[in-house]
Amino acid sequence: MDAELLPDDAVVDLQAEFEASHVDEVMAKLDHELVGLKPVKTRIREIAALLLVDRLRRKFGISSDTPTLHMNFTGNPGTGKTTVALRMAEILHRLGYVREGHLVAVTRDDLVGQYVGHTAPKTREVIRRAMGGVLFIDEAYYLYKPENERDYGQESIEILLQCMETNRDDLVVILAGYKDKMDRFFLSNPGMRSRIAHHIDFPDYRPDELESIAELMLAEQNYRLSPSATRALSEYIPLRMSLPHFSNARSIRNALDRARLRQANRLFSQRSRNLTRLDLITIEETDIRGSRIFLEGKLEGEPQEIERV
Repeated sequence: MDAELLPDDAVVDLQAEFEASHVDEVMAKLDHELVGLKPVKTRIREIAALLLVDRLRRKFGISSDTPTLHMNFTGNPGTGKTTVALRMAEILHRLGYVREGHLVAVTRDDLVGQYVGHTAPKTREVIRRAMGGVLFIDEAYYLYKPENERDYGQESIEILLQCMETNRDDLVVILAGYKDKMDRFFLSNPGMRSRIAHHIDFPDYRPDELESIAELMLAEQNYRLSPSATRALSEYIPLRMSLPHFSNARSIRNALDRARLRQANRLFSQRSRNLTRLDLITIEETDIRGSRIFLEGKLEGEPQEIERV
């Protein structure tokens, strides 16, 4: 049975409603997990405010359609799109717009089949798992491959479009990918664009923000940078940003993983001496400067050039 409606002369405490929803806890988690991204966080707060006001309107019986909440996140890799989608699912659940608030993250391979009759059951199974929460489709533009006449991505798109319309009160779909590729995808699929209410662009991180991200990542794993290692990292980051295949926080995480490997090898080479706790948690300058980016101006893992005779 529906809750009893409030009379027209009743008053509601918006601040109390906000506190009762615990959305502020989700936003605090987002601030802790992600450095920077102020425009993104502002937009998420605006969406949360819209939903909170909409919930109050329903208490008075003020009729309106359920807000369209499907979203498009654009930006380069490693800018926090998946993390924001996860917290968005939590906000939607706390405000009563989805039943469970879980996130199902997929790519084209999870949705599109290899032969006739394979795509529809794959797509519907993913949708079934996502019902009551958020379906996050990364690199969504790969669903559409017009150059391949035998591609089944369009079938998946059509099923998604139908579901986004008929189940929008219990499922939110978030598409994600590079901005230019998503723009082309929407030009080829106007039905999809018409169902997306919120387009949010994730900017690349600045060098100082990436330094802060590195410190957070290390702290989570009980590591610290020595002062000289901190200076070396501040030199490393702009160099890495200037090279191909830069993926923001993802590239920084990879760099720190390699620095930890160098630290372990350095300590192992000194195994004749006793180690302190400080030794075990400290990344030194040599662990950072051992990168090929400093030594050769190349990425780690990039093949060595073969010397020609």
